[in-house]
Amino acid sequence: MIAQARKICMLGDFGVGKTSLVGRFMRNTFSDKYLTTVGVKVDSKEVDRGELDPLKLVVWDIAGRSVLDALNMSYLRGASGLLLVADGTREASLRTAIDLLLQSRSLLPDAEAVLLVNKLDLIDRWEVAPGTLVELRQTLPVIETSALSGDGVEQAFLQLAKRLGA
Repeated sequence: MIAQARKICMLGDFGVGKTSLVGRFMRNTFSDKYLTTVGVKVDSKEVDRGELDPLKLVVWDIAGRSVLDALNMSYLRGASGLLLVADGTREASLRTAIDLLLQSRSLLPDAEAVLLVNKLDLIDRWEVAPGTLVELRQTLPVIETSALSGDGVEQAFLQLAKRLGA
């Protein structure tokens, strides 16, 4: 059976770990060398969703921004899902991720969204309060991840894939 493909966009501020999360999910690799994404990088991977048909996730890793300009909005066109990424050690990046979700809703009102709070391996340095995450979980799936260790990464992508339905 050929897996249906769905476009997923990664959104978040610069340096939150979007590219590292994609690398961990796609190839189970991690590099500590910081490379700024210019424009967009596209990768794909088929995921097994258990009872649901397999799904090919076409992941668009969009350059880190705090505001969606016309170019970034064009990258979003046709997306079924959004992975919003925040850095747990930078509380401002969480506000940016939520702002990016709100901005994207004008173009993608029905897109599924999951929030990844990255850098779980640095939890002792987190600025994001546990209470904030509890509050956010009332309106949005929130998964704590570490691109470095791989914790929560597969779960995060699979959670979004399952939310995309049949």
